[in-house]
Amino acid sequence: MLMLIARENMALTLSAIAAGLFALVGISWGLWIGSLVILFDGAYSLVSVVLSLLSLYAARVIRRPACADYPFGRGAIEPLVIAVKGLVIALVCLLSMVSAVMALIEGGRAVSADMAMVFAAVSVVGCLAVWLYLAWVGKRVGSGLVVAERRQWLMDTVLSAAVLIGFGVGAWLEQSAWSALAVYADPVMMVLISAYFIVVPVKMTAGAVRELMLAAPPESVADEVHGVLKAEGILPQQVKMAKIGPSLMLEIRLPGNWPGRIERLKRDLMQELAELPVRPAIFIRNSLV
Repeated sequence: MLMLIARENMALTLSAIAAGLFALVGISWGLWIGSLVILFDGAYSLVSVVLSLLSLYAARVIRRPACADYPFGRGAIEPLVIAVKGLVIALVCLLSMVSAVMALIEGGRAVSADMAMVFAAVSVVGCLAVWLYLAWVGKRVGSGLVVAERRQWLMDTVLSAAVLIGFGVGAWLEQSAWSALAVYADPVMMVLISAYFIVVPVKMTAGAVRELMLAAPPESVADEVHGVLKAEGILPQQVKMAKIGPSLMLEIRLPGNWPGRIERLKRDLMQELAELPVRPAIFIRNSLV
């Protein structure tokens, strides 16, 4: 357990440091060559720094033991943080799209495609390296916060690759008979990228809000739980499930004539469900048939 906690902290810390470096370089480079897309990349990284620090703080809060004020622990902070991250990223995408549309209306923006491609190439390699590391950690830790960080870096990787391809097209336009269109390459890319990427944070937020509303867990988790319960003679209609953060809340209703001991059943279920990607919290009550 301590090793998993250490890995999660290391992953979130590394994500924050890397985002800070990319933000500094991206904003400076974007201002230098006057590129909206690279400025967006840097601004996205700057937002990622704040969000990564927020995730790091949330990871520590979640591990605090239950108390009188929080008898079920603080697991709900995980989907809350993910919802905030999704909303902030969506806002960045929306503002960037508006800025790009205004640039198009004003007649485009002249950008040095060669210098932009240098930044984009370095950014692709760096973002891909961080994403691969977070993907590796995510498989071993099973943290929703690490998964959210991984999605952020996947977006940044694809964004940098799109910038590289887009400015490659822009460099070709500059040398072609359509050189007058080259000034539209930067804002057009920004519009397309913002419109595409806004879907990801919206889905992140929707999924987090579902958890905060105590929605049912993913079908794969529910099927695995029902398989274990069926072996104990417990039918699906006797069970209510909700995933919230790192916890899976299970309420099991047993008939009044249940033959076994409830404490033993609870202990057995905890052991059988130990391999789930979420931590089960089991509540059992008796009721007459």
